[in-house]
Amino acid sequence: METKNIKWVLLTVLALIWGSSFILIFKGLEGLTPFQLGSLRIIFAALFLLIIGFKTLPKIPQGQWKYIALTSVFGTGIPAYLFAIAETQISSTISAVLNSLTPLNTLVLGILFFKLGFQRRQVFGVVIGLAGSLVLVFDGATNNPGQNYYYAILVVIASLCYATNVNLIKKYLSNLTPLSISTGNFAVLLVPALIILGCTGFFDVMEVEKVQRSVWYIVILGVAGTGIANIVFFKLIQISSPVFATSVTYLIPVVAFFWGLFNNEMLSGVQLIGAFIILLGVYLSAKK
Repeated sequence: METKNIKWVLLTVLALIWGSSFILIFKGLEGLTPFQLGSLRIIFAALFLLIIGFKTLPKIPQGQWKYIALTSVFGTGIPAYLFAIAETQISSTISAVLNSLTPLNTLVLGILFFKLGFQRRQVFGVVIGLAGSLVLVFDGATNNPGQNYYYAILVVIASLCYATNVNLIKKYLSNLTPLSISTGNFAVLLVPALIILGCTGFFDVMEVEKVQRSVWYIVILGVAGTGIANIVFFKLIQISSPVFATSVTYLIPVVAFFWGLFNNEMLSGVQLIGAFIILLGVYLSAKK
């Protein structure tokens, strides 16, 4: 399959996986605290990746481990906790929508700090996608006045972390395989996550049925939504551009909204219009 077709397949797979992640976080929070959830998400992903990718770690040059550490913090460490905290106050679909700021932040940070080349059409695509996201945000705020939107700032910060991460990978880690990058990331995060989990009192309540049920949601989130998805994402970055790769965050809200139907989060006509605008932005930002 040609690269231009492969990148669209990977983009679709990522949208389905990450679009489902927000409802898994919501379900996980029914029995876990945000810091327990974030730590378990990292731990399960780390165990999965170390099992399948431990042999790739020696292939990482010593001089690149500092970038592996940076991408682990910005790409997974900080966002894993920020999203969990945010979803204690705002809905899973709103979190997914705000995550669509990532391509805009990627383009801006890439131009300012990473000498990223761009075309005017890409800028138009990102802005149009952002406009669609804003339509969804304001409509969600109107329909859910009881939600505390100050917590939405945490999702915006997480999107900045993702934007930094994708530019770092493109510039400094393109020579490494996606599996080695992912495994290295979580090898760095495993011990800190275990320490944080121990400080939350999780091991004192792990026998509670409600907690155990939530843990299973996070097993799926950690293995599929974090471990497998990161491998696919890093591969997408390497065969496309940072802006195209992060355009997956435009499709994520569409998937998240359909999951929201099962969580009594109804899709309005305005939200459907916003979703269409987002897809238009993805097309323009990726079109040759």
